[in-house]
Amino acid sequence: MSKRGLPTGIKMRHDAHYVEELARTHRSIGRVIPIEKIAPNPEQPRTEIGDLTELTDSIKQNGVLEPLLVKPKSDGTWMIIAGERRWRASNLAGLTEVPCIEFDIDEKTIAEIALIENLQRKDLTIWEEADGLAYLCERFEYTHEEIAKKIGKSRTTVTESMALAGLPEPIRAKCFQAGISAKSTLLEVARQFDETAMHEFLDNIGKQNLKRDEVRRAARPAIKTKDVSGVVIPNSLESVEAQKSFRYDSDGKGFSLEIRFKKSGEYGKNDILRALKEVFDKTKREL
Repeated sequence: MSKRGLPTGIKMRHDAHYVEELARTHRSIGRVIPIEKIAPNPEQPRTEIGDLTELTDSIKQNGVLEPLLVKPKSDGTWMIIAGERRWRASNLAGLTEVPCIEFDIDEKTIAEIALIENLQRKDLTIWEEADGLAYLCERFEYTHEEIAKKIGKSRTTVTESMALAGLPEPIRAKCFQAGISAKSTLLEVARQFDETAMHEFLDNIGKQNLKRDEVRRAARPAIKTKDVSGVVIPNSLESVEAQKSFRYDSDGKGFSLEIRFKKSGEYGKNDILRALKEVFDKTKREL
């Protein structure tokens, strides 16, 4: 193997899962670039590089079989679009040059590729995926549906990731400290009405040492009352035990509000509060 990162007699290859599609719409150049002239993308969605031992050993033995995707910069250097782990491992392996595919593309496309590559390799943490999707949504004003189509995931998955991205930093820190990493548990945390309720929910998980399948029951306790669908509920939510629909009439009779739950089953006070909060947040963003 040469110090250029390519095994002797082997030409550069690349994964078809995103590069070929990119090449059809943008000008690309395959080349070998000095490793010191390449730098990571500061907007890289991955924050944890992980253990590079296995990858470094592979590069020492076989070279860099999949080239880095890079963008040329005005100062004569290149920024990594995709392949930061391969670049870091190549440094550790002692390479002086690495195979690259150069694309001159805009910031939006760079952000998409960086996230999509990592998602397709399934090596992002839950938080990195959530923050990466939120970045696409906020920076480039993508809808959840648009993002879902770009990354090949369901709209529900994208919406759930957005919910996790919206968790306040103190709540994230508390989840880290408690070792909570299961997506289902984190979603139950995100569904709490406000930050105070989130703290209380996490405290209860810790005190009761709940397992994953017990968390959902703690968040949505079993309801014993019968279905009372269609009944007008008093203004105070404290008296609500189980509903399939909820109606609120303002004191001044200036307006009324009704929520009907589509799925079968009974719903309690927390479900109504979460529904109201979702409407409030969406209205606040869009008006």
